[in-house]
Amino acid sequence: MEHALPFVMGFAEIGADDVNLVGGKNASLGEMYRHLTPRGVRIPNGFAVTAAAYRYLLDSAGAWEALHEALDDLNVDDVDDLARRARAARNVILGLPIPADLADAIKRAYRELEQQYGAHLSVAVRSSATAEDLPTASFAGQHDSFLNISGDVRLLESVRHCFASLFTDRAIRYRVNNGFDHFKVYLSVTVMKMVRSDLAASGVLFTLDTDTGFPDVVFITGAYGLGENVVQGAVDPDEFYVFKPTLRAGYRKLLRRRRGHKAIRMVYADEGGLRTRSEPTSRAERASYCITDAEALNLADAALTIEAHYSDRAGSAVPMDIEWAKDGHDGELYIVQARPETIAAKRSTHILREYTLDARTGPLVEGHAVGASVASGLARVITRPSELEQFQPGEVLVAEMTTPDWGTVMNIAAAIVTDHGGRTCHAAIVARELGIPAIVGCDDATRKIRTGDRVTVSCAEGDRGRVYKGEIPVTVTETDLTNMPRPRTHIMINLGNPALAFQTSMIPNDGVGLARTEFIVAEHIKVHPMALLHPEKITDPEVRAQVMALANGFENPGDYFVQSLAEGVATIAAAFYPKPVVVRMSDFKTNEYAALLGGRWFEMTEANPMIGFRGASRYTHPAYAEGFALECAAIRSVREEMGLVNVIPMIPFCRRIDEARRVLDAMAAHGLVRGENGLEVYVMCEIPNNVILVDAFAALFDGFSIGSNDLTQLTLGVDRDSEILADDFDERDEGVREMIRLAVTGARRNHRHCGFCGQAPSDYPEMAAYLVELGISSISLNPDVVLDTTRHLLAIEQGLPDDG
Repeated sequence: MEHALPFVMGFAEIGADDVNLVGGKNASLGEMYRHLTPRGVRIPNGFAVTAAAYRYLLDSAGAWEALHEALDDLNVDDVDDLARRARAARNVILGLPIPADLADAIKRAYRELEQQYGAHLSVAVRSSATAEDLPTASFAGQHDSFLNISGDVRLLESVRHCFASLFTDRAIRYRVNNGFDHFKVYLSVTVMKMVRSDLAASGVLFTLDTDTGFPDVVFITGAYGLGENVVQGAVDPDEFYVFKPTLRAGYRKLLRRRRGHKAIRMVYADEGGLRTRSEPTSRAERASYCITDAEALNLADAALTIEAHYSDRAGSAVPMDIEWAKDGHDGELYIVQARPETIAAKRSTHILREYTLDARTGPLVEGHAVGASVASGLARVITRPSELEQFQPGEVLVAEMTTPDWGTVMNIAAAIVTDHGGRTCHAAIVARELGIPAIVGCDDATRKIRTGDRVTVSCAEGDRGRVYKGEIPVTVTETDLTNMPRPRTHIMINLGNPALAFQTSMIPNDGVGLARTEFIVAEHIKVHPMALLHPEKITDPEVRAQVMALANGFENPGDYFVQSLAEGVATIAAAFYPKPVVVRMSDFKTNEYAALLGGRWFEMTEANPMIGFRGASRYTHPAYAEGFALECAAIRSVREEMGLVNVIPMIPFCRRIDEARRVLDAMAAHGLVRGENGLEVYVMCEIPNNVILVDAFAALFDGFSIGSNDLTQLTLGVDRDSEILADDFDERDEGVREMIRLAVTGARRNHRHCGFCGQAPSDYPEMAAYLVELGISSISLNPDVVLDTTRHLLAIEQGLPDDG
């Protein structure tokens, strides 16, 4: 492009080092257009109206003095005065005529874009401040954008309004709070080809998990229509996770996904107008994802390319916050903005802070948890902006959704709760930046919580945030993980909830010794696998309809079970990758299976389910063999389609050698052949026969995990659930200790891994010492006791010879 002055620069002329001239947004777009378009990242072309043009506009009219009059000595805490002065400053800009030479430069650049994309081109006109998208401050949502603009007159007017938006109430307050001088931050303007996402979908993606800072995933959110609804939190979006290491290795499979409600979409009110409106989506659209799995993977590819480019430039990892849009005309996916992620990336991974509620009742409302902390305070329900002035410091903000104009009260809130929104909406982003808990997408928070209620907002229980009535005492534990030594005995973790996996993986560990599939089935899948395969056997029409509703959208109902279980297991495996993750196949008892949706039509009534039809005995029995096939399909998907070969399946409650052979043969028939593709198979050592025949079991399996609860129960003949016999249930009994000794020495004799999963080493220091002295391979613990037990084992090992 040819310019009389540097008022306009095409994307092909702009690089990342041009922030002072074109602002953060333009610098990033130009950098990507120049360097990443050749690598397959699709960026709409455009140009920047530079900060020099902004200064020239003010210089030519002598407008600086008027701006000083409006803003000097401003007290941003005086909300009314801030609004009056900000309006005066904007009016200064809006009243300035655009000099002819500047207007001509903008129009020439627009003509060149029309030559590339065709006549009557519509463009997006977006603000790009020279202090924007910095590692220390994002300025996200502080300035205005104008979409679907066409024609010289509307283009020039939109540029003028972008310049004026440097002085919105929220932008002025943001600069003051972050220490920026109003007169040293300038406004550049982005003019780029409009991506018609109003006819398709759009959203935001991050190259880390925004809640935990876990760096090895790409987290994608999206909904139908323009992206404003996703950003502002007016819609519950779809979510997709992609695991970076296996994506780089060529595996094309999502780690997990969650379908949002997507009740509305934002579109243009008229084809040629500035105005937008929201309209309801159809039932079919709400039941579907806004983009395909393949498109989500393509976005992840682009995200990795962008992250790698910026990381190479910086010399260290640079997590990215990226906006994407799908064009309804050409069906292509475009990247429309990328900036460094400024919140989760700054979170220290050396200090582990854990919040534990000391008591709890049933929650008032639930939603998507943002962060992992807890806060209490008086609730204030805000239903209209005029009520914001009533908000007091330390209160819990409860609203349908939030917007950038609400920054004044969000800065002083103890926590935020909203009816609408996903984990990348405005409320979520601001809450992370402020370091306060937020729960978004609750649906009915503004109806169930009243102003003046004292509530506790908990985001410390996984991906579901909960608001409880009253102020619940909280225990906060901080641990400095810097240079924390590791014991020779491997410390592994017991885990069932995939939502806690990323956060839990930051505790020093050697992998997962027990991943419980029962939690995934009960909490996420919710339905008996045989009910999905044979719904015709369910005689209650209402229950049958509920079962089929869960499987809606799947070609075969059983695929719902396979995908859901695979994604749960894969999330845990990815969080700890490449460390081993031992996944116990289902070990429900018959009464527990019967409690699942549709379960009572497929389960018998047993007098003592604890020693009944459970574990390995189910896997080849006609009553459950088809269900076990689904479990195997899920594990195979995790290992072979997702590339998470650190998963080790484990067989529970395997009573006899013949039974073990039948299960292994069934697994092989379902594609899980021990020894192929590095597949190891473990067995639980929890029945005395496992110990007595340890050599025979060792010939069939690659490792053991001692389940102390059942081994104690069956060694002492004590029902572990019996209250009257509770004092007789003791893992420290000499007979139980001898069983454990025989199991450990037998495993070592056969060169097999032998782990221990149970609470005993945490509750009883002498049991931890005993296991270490025996030479146990690993001890697997619940997350809350890992650090204390690690310290204890280090002390024990100091008294042992180096060879253990």
